[in-house]
Amino acid sequence: MRYHNITKDDMLNGDGLRVVLWVAGCDYGCPGCQNPLTWDANGGLVFDEAAKAELFEILGREYISGITFSGGDPLHPANVDEITELAREVKEQYPEKTIWLYTGAVWESIYEKELMQYIDVLVDGPFIEDSKDVKLLWKGSSNQRVIDVQASLKEKAVVLHCQNYE
Repeated sequence: MRYHNITKDDMLNGDGLRVVLWVAGCDYGCPGCQNPLTWDANGGLVFDEAAKAELFEILGREYISGITFSGGDPLHPANVDEITELAREVKEQYPEKTIWLYTGAVWESIYEKELMQYIDVLVDGPFIEDSKDVKLLWKGSSNQRVIDVQASLKEKAVVLHCQNYE
């Protein structure tokens, strides 16, 4: 897996102060994407033990609410296995921290992936430039959903993280 950045103390990509891992690799190529630099799966840096140690050091800070996986697309074939393992390790080491994940895929096509058992909140769907709305919380276009993953798995239906985020 490759990545472009690790953002510390981020308040824009999930609830609370977060660490964000911006992975490389995305096949959606959404017009108007805020991160086209991250589309190339061979771009950025190799996600090595030093990068992983940095993530876990930041997650260990009491004031950090959790981690957000973004990019690029964490579910890109070049990323999904390592993101699944990383999410599992985060949940084991920091069970009180939340894990958010942004993807162009929709819930209905990914809810059965092993990774979903570790994710708390999923922002799904491709960015659609014609549906862009800067007033939306935690998403860029109105077609995207902010999904409570664990509640959705339990209910076997989409449960939004909070109704007023639509």
